[in-house]
Amino acid sequence: MSFSPAGLIASIPSPGSGSLHIGPLKLSAYGMMIALGVLAAGWLAGRRLVSKGWGTRDQMASITTWSVVAGVIGSRLYHVITDWSRYKNNLGDIPKAWQGGLGIPGGLIAGTVVGIALSKRYGISARRIATVAAPAIPLAQAVGRWGNYWNQELFGRATGLPWGLEIDERHLPAGFTPGTTFHPTFLYESLGNLLICALLLLIDRRLKPRAGWLFAMYLVGYSSLRLFTESLRIDPANEIAGLRVNTWMSMIVLAVSLAWLVWDWRRGERHDPATPASDTAVHSADPGSGSEEADPVGDGPA
Repeated sequence: MSFSPAGLIASIPSPGSGSLHIGPLKLSAYGMMIALGVLAAGWLAGRRLVSKGWGTRDQMASITTWSVVAGVIGSRLYHVITDWSRYKNNLGDIPKAWQGGLGIPGGLIAGTVVGIALSKRYGISARRIATVAAPAIPLAQAVGRWGNYWNQELFGRATGLPWGLEIDERHLPAGFTPGTTFHPTFLYESLGNLLICALLLLIDRRLKPRAGWLFAMYLVGYSSLRLFTESLRIDPANEIAGLRVNTWMSMIVLAVSLAWLVWDWRRGERHDPATPASDTAVHSADPGSGSEEADPVGDGPA
C-alpha cells in the first residue's frame, strides 16, 4: 500500500526527536506534554473551585495530584489490557508509559473515582467537583495530545490534505512509502478538546446548569470527538465485531451520558419544576459553600 501526496501544498513536519534538551538535561517530550497538561488543568480547576466558593486551591491541588496519579495508572492499565497482544510477550514494557500508550477511558474512570473520594473528605460534593473539573480535563487533553506528535504515534490514515502529518521512516507503518503523509489525529483531538473546554466554560457562565451536568456534557463532547478520531486511526488495536474497542467504549459513554442528563433533568423537574436548574435546586448545599452565581473562571487574580 502506498500513497502519493500529489498536489500537497504543505504538511506538518515530523519532530526530529522525541526528547527535549534543556542544557545538559534530556527530557521526554511525551512526559513533558502530559505534565504541562496536568498543570494547566490543575490551575483551571483550582481557579473555578475558589471562584464558586466551593473550596480552596490547596484542596483542589490535593485532589488533582492524587487523581492524576490514579489516572496515569488507570490509563496505562486500560491501554495494556486493550492492546494485550503487544505486551503478553514483553511484560517488561508494561510500566514504560513514557514511551506512549495511555488509554484515556481508563484514566477517566480511575481519576474520577479517586477525585470523588478525596472531595468527599473535604466536604465537597461529587457533583461540584465534577463541575469544576469538567472544562479542566479537556484542557489537559488538548496539551497532552501533543505527546503523541513527539512520539510519532496514533496518527490516522494516509491523506493528501495540506495539513497532512509527516512520519519519519523509523516510525512509518509497514506498507507505506517514505513521503506519505497522514491525518494528524493528535491535532484534531487537541483542537477539539480546546473547543470543548471553551464551550463548557461558556455554558457554565451563561446557562449555569445544575451541578454535575457539565461533566456529563464533557463526556458527550469528548466521546463524539473520539468516535471521529478513532474512525481515522490505523494503529493496531483490538476489535469487537469489526470495531475498535475504543470505538465501542466511546459509544457506550456517549449513550450513558446522554441518558443520565435526561434522567437527571426529569428527576429535577419532579422535585420542583418551577425552580431554576441549579445545584441548590435539587441538592442541599455543602458546608461553607459560596454562591452558585460566581463567574466560572473568576475575575480576580489567579
